[in-house]
Amino acid sequence: MAQRSILITGGAGFIGSHLADALIARGERVAVIDDLSTGAIANIRHLKGHPHFQYTLDTITNEAVLAELIDESDAVVHLAAAVGVQLIVQSPVRTIETNVTGTELVLRRAAKKGKTVLLASTSEVYGKSEQAPFREDADLVLGPSTMARWSYACSKLLDEFLALAYHKERDLPVIIARLFNTVGPRQTGRYGMVLPRFVRSAIRNVPLRVYGDGRQTRCFCYVGDTVRALIDLLDHPAAIGQIFNVGNPQEVSILELAQRVIALAGSASPIVLVPYEHAYEAGFEDMRRRVPDVTRIRELTGFQPTLDLDAIIQSVIAYEQSVE
Repeated sequence: MAQRSILITGGAGFIGSHLADALIARGERVAVIDDLSTGAIANIRHLKGHPHFQYTLDTITNEAVLAELIDESDAVVHLAAAVGVQLIVQSPVRTIETNVTGTELVLRRAAKKGKTVLLASTSEVYGKSEQAPFREDADLVLGPSTMARWSYACSKLLDEFLALAYHKERDLPVIIARLFNTVGPRQTGRYGMVLPRFVRSAIRNVPLRVYGDGRQTRCFCYVGDTVRALIDLLDHPAAIGQIFNVGNPQEVSILELAQRVIALAGSASPIVLVPYEHAYEAGFEDMRRRVPDVTRIRELTGFQPTLDLDAIIQSVIAYEQSVE
């Protein structure tokens, strides 16, 4: 395959920086744009000076800069978004504007030159659906607009509709990946991400705060597996115009996750249950289960997660201890 130039929006973030590493390792050229609102220059510092890497510190809403970067690229992986339940609840305006306006600009500029766009969506779009494991063609069940918690899911769902509309109406090559709880080294716990938050508490022997009753279940996918899935989708012509779940179907309750982190870290931390209304806002709603059906991506690309949960937790513990 000829060397391509890939633009990663949000490329100084957790997933974006790992994606940049993987693309450069296979000989691609990578350009990153990030405003560092949730990303960090430390995530890409090791790539500075690499002949196949360039970065721009700016917002994707700077259309002139964005247009030039897209013109110089063969494809765009659009990761720039408001992230984390805590940030979403506290800053709903920022969430909606960042996700919807930013995505619309990326799609519009990419459509002018027919550049492929891989849009990173989220398992949050499944909302309160109880039809687990979630299939890409299943109904989506969102909560009321009076709850800021659902603004993220709604904004990302609008991104999907917009991307598919550009594909249908303007023949823009788009791929949508719904990510399920990607975790691993470099992930920040600042915005409520559960695994780095638990690990940081455990290695300091302070209480692990579990929201709700802890019986809600999630599935955690190692960032290296997520990145490999994104690259495989980008490589595959048959992925165009489709939606794919990307995740590890191994299900665990949040309470059990906390217990595993404590055990693997050799920690003396206690577990404290915190009501949702104390952690977020009154009336906060959460999904009881969020499990991906990965049949579609497995049949197209052969996708198979490589790291199980204990190995993922150990990788995060090792990373957090290294940066203590």
